[in-house]
Amino acid sequence: MYADKTISCRDCGMDFVFSAGEQQFYAEKGLVNEPQRQALVPFLPRNDRPVYCSSCFDKVRAMRT
Repeated sequence: MYADKTISCRDCGMDFVFSAGEQQFYAEKGLVNEPQRQALVPFLPRNDRPVYCSSCFDKVRAMRT
């Protein structure tokens, strides 16, 4: 039913895979929009704060200083 799909990060343009398992998880949770960024993080993301890939996070952090 689902197949892996390659998506580009909207911030840095790097490609990442939206796996079949992730697509199924999204469908089960009622999420209709595909992810626009992807990162592995050592914490539980919150809905009120964005999660950036490493490259984008470095850019955002540099702009804040």
